[in-house]
Amino acid sequence: MELDTIHTVAGETKLLDIEIRHSNASDIEGIWRLYSQPSCYRETLQQPFPSLQLWQKRLVELPENIYSLVAIRDGEVVGQIGMEVFSNPRRKHVANIGMAVHEEFRAIGIASALLSAMVSHAQNWLAVRRIELEVYTDNHLAISLYKKHGFIIEGEMREYAFRDGEYIDAFLMANVKD
Repeated sequence: MELDTIHTVAGETKLLDIEIRHSNASDIEGIWRLYSQPSCYRETLQQPFPSLQLWQKRLVELPENIYSLVAIRDGEVVGQIGMEVFSNPRRKHVANIGMAVHEEFRAIGIASALLSAMVSHAQNWLAVRRIELEVYTDNHLAISLYKKHGFIIEGEMREYAFRDGEYIDAFLMANVKD
């Protein structure tokens, strides 16, 4: 999906010229560089100093229930969103997502474009009715983005993860297709 549209973010109009597509082997190094950025591993469950081999292992041959989309701008990976559709027969209608956007390309609509593409793919092609995510309670920009895309806070998980030497709480959010 090629995007060349004008987005208004916080009252500022910007041109977004990106391609959203499934990731492939040639994107792995770019995804690795993306998740090597401090804010990207800080706001996800990734570790600092990730190895390229780990990302190759994760992404070279994705299981059938795992999906990975990337945002490409000027030939570079500037964002990634991953989704696992659960395989348990009683939870096949549910998926979980996680994403990151390059630090230099934030607030221009890349996260919104990735999220829209993955939600559409899940609900319109994979029969997913419920999309879940976890987001740290202090990540206000991400929470606002998710709310804008129909996600609601369903609960708070105390001491969900260990980050920067302390335990951090997270919200469980979900978008349920009616």
